[in-house]
Amino acid sequence: MKRPSIIDPEAIITDIYPIGSRTRDLLLRHGELVARKAVDILDRAPWLDADRLFVYEAAMLHDIGICRTQSPKFGCTGMLPYICHGVEGRAILDQLGLGKHGLVCERHIGVGIRKKEILRRNLPLPKRDMVPLSVEERLICYADKFFSKSKKKDLEKTIKKILAGLAKYDEDHVDRFLALHHEFTGKP
Repeated sequence: MKRPSIIDPEAIITDIYPIGSRTRDLLLRHGELVARKAVDILDRAPWLDADRLFVYEAAMLHDIGICRTQSPKFGCTGMLPYICHGVEGRAILDQLGLGKHGLVCERHIGVGIRKKEILRRNLPLPKRDMVPLSVEERLICYADKFFSKSKKKDLEKTIKKILAGLAKYDEDHVDRFLALHHEFTGKP
């Protein structure tokens, strides 16, 4: 039996981003799109053993850390580079006692970021692997790649467009996304 919901993602977001703020609206809409995609995948993939409620909650909260980044296009005036929003989201949710949800924040960036990439690219991140491990983490990471928070935010990206974006970073990112695609759709 799955656990009952004990958190309200919208209330958590609203505690940080005031009602009427562009960032709050953006986070809620993006979170809803990612959550819907992830839950739809679960509905079509009976072979997956995942906590559906957790997937919804964590998908809604996965980008909560953007407030601490310098991202004016999202209405954020923090001091950190955007790539730090996952680690910052984890810190926010850890403080709320939502450590499992926080891991999703930290591990959803790209298709996860390995320590060797952090070192090679000199990224301003903790020097450790931050890749999605649990089925829920992998599913949210996968679903997130289909939606942008900026241009045409409601338009779902094609696999081709996702792969082209990931190829800019490393061929390993493409391979990891394709492995997730196979895991969640059964397609090569």
